[in-house]
Amino acid sequence: MASLSIPGVEDPDESGLSAPVCRTVTPGGDVLLLAPGDSAAARAAAHAQDDDLAVVMEITDVAPVSVPHRIRGRAWVAGWLTPVRNDQRARCAMLLAERHPVGELLGVGEALQPEPAPGRYGQAAWMMLRLEVGECAVDDLWGAESVEPDEFADASPDPLVAHEAELLQHLDASHGEQVRALCSLLGERAADLCGVRDHAVPVALDRFGLRVRFTGAADQRSFDARFDFPEPVRDVAELRRAMHALFDAATE
Repeated sequence: MASLSIPGVEDPDESGLSAPVCRTVTPGGDVLLLAPGDSAAARAAAHAQDDDLAVVMEITDVAPVSVPHRIRGRAWVAGWLTPVRNDQRARCAMLLAERHPVGELLGVGEALQPEPAPGRYGQAAWMMLRLEVGECAVDDLWGAESVEPDEFADASPDPLVAHEAELLQHLDASHGEQVRALCSLLGERAADLCGVRDHAVPVALDRFGLRVRFTGAADQRSFDARFDFPEPVRDVAELRRAMHALFDAATE
């Protein structure tokens, strides 16, 4: 979930429908966005022409499972916003198409049409925007820190990012008892923290491990525990083996 904030520009749409529908990062570290053509961000970028248009993109990460305190973190990317123009649009559309499902890209074809001339009646239904990154910050389950633009450009997506939501939902629906049993791996803390009626929900998954939120049945207080894999996994097949190793260790 992402939203754009431009100093001095108000977005009258509070429904969230004017937010970018998809985004990706170029090899050079710019953020590409596909936004409704009548959104405040698209209109401001079109009117700014070649002037720098300062913008802050806020990304909210929400757990894809039902759990107390579902927001896992927020990130802020500040920089300068411009429309993707001319021969760059086809290349940028290819990047978006490579990394997002077709359902989110229904506006790409329209965004590739010739741009309306200044003053022409009507607006494009969709517009591709480029955010040149100036600074970043992250505040999530792992802590808060700033990220330099070079670090942002060099970062690579986690290999499980496209599958995380489905995998967490599957673990929650079909392996609840096994997930709850992981509490036994907490060593001396297990006796104090893990009651027989505690509810356990997997809330985050990446190549390094699984994070589980344990909630007490009586007082509803919760705590998170991180269960690291022996080594980072590279795909779903390796994840399956790592999860079986975790479950087996919890039953020994």
